[in-house]
Amino acid sequence: MWVKLLIIVAAAYVGLCLLVLLLQARLVYLPTREIAAYPDAAGLPYEPVTLTTPDGLRLSAWFVPAGEPRGAVLFCHGNAGNISYRFDTLRILHDLGLSTLIFDYRGYGESEGRPNEDGTYQDAEAAWRWLIEEKGMAPEQVVIFGRSLGGGVASWLAAEHPPGALILESTFTSLPDMGARIYPFLPVRLLARIRYPTLERMPKLACPVLIAHSRDDTLVPYDHGRRLFEAAPEPKAFLELQGDHNGGFMDMGQAYPDGLDAFISQHIGGRAASRE
Repeated sequence: MWVKLLIIVAAAYVGLCLLVLLLQARLVYLPTREIAAYPDAAGLPYEPVTLTTPDGLRLSAWFVPAGEPRGAVLFCHGNAGNISYRFDTLRILHDLGLSTLIFDYRGYGESEGRPNEDGTYQDAEAAWRWLIEEKGMAPEQVVIFGRSLGGGVASWLAAEHPPGALILESTFTSLPDMGARIYPFLPVRLLARIRYPTLERMPKLACPVLIAHSRDDTLVPYDHGRRLFEAAPEPKAFLELQGDHNGGFMDMGQAYPDGLDAFISQHIGGRAASRE
C-alpha cells in the first residue's frame, strides 16, 4: 500500500514538474491584447510607431515627445498588461523633460507574435535602433528604463548597446531566483528555460546605473534590488521606493520624480525638472 502511495505521489510530482517545464511561458508572460486607451486621452502628445524586429515581426509602440527634451527614455514594461497601462509613468517622464519610446513586446497589445525571452531581447533591439537610427538620438542621451521583468530586458540591451544611463526598477536578480522563492518545493533552477539573468549582467555594464526598489515589495524581494546595486559598476545610485511592487513609485509623491531627476540630471544633463 505504501509503495503504491509513494508511486502515485512521485508520478504526480514528476507530472507537475513537466507542466512547469512545458507551460512556464504562460506563468511568466501575462499579455493583454486590448488597448485600454491612447496617450492623447491622458493629455499626452504621441506618435504611433511600428517597429520591425530582427526576425521580422511588427511591434506596436508610442513615441511621446517632450517639449525641448533633455534626452529620451526607452521604456521596457513588466510582464503583464500592455503599454496602455503605463500612463502614470509616461506622464512623470514627460514632466521631467524626457521624450519616451514605449513599446509592446511580441504578443502584447497590438504587437505580432508570441512572447519568449530571446524575442523580448529582439524587441528591445528594434526599439533601440528606431531611437538611434530613425529619431537620430545619440546613445549618450538615451536612458534605458526597465521595470520588473522589463529590467531583465533593459539590462540585456544596456550590455549590448551602452546608453547614457540605465534605470532598473523593482527588478529581480534572475527569473530562476524568483521561481525558487515562489515554488520552493520544485527544482526550478533545473526546469527554468526563461532566465533573464540580470545580476550576471551588472558587472558588464558600461553606463551609470540607478536601482530603485521598495522594502515593501512582496513580489520581488528588496534583497534583489540591493544585490543588483552591489554588483553594478560605478557610477551608481539607489532610490528606495515605498509601497508594493506595482504601485510603489506612485506612493512616494514628489520624492519619486525628484529621485529620477537627480540621477538623470547628473548623467544625461539638461535642465532639471521644475519645482512648484
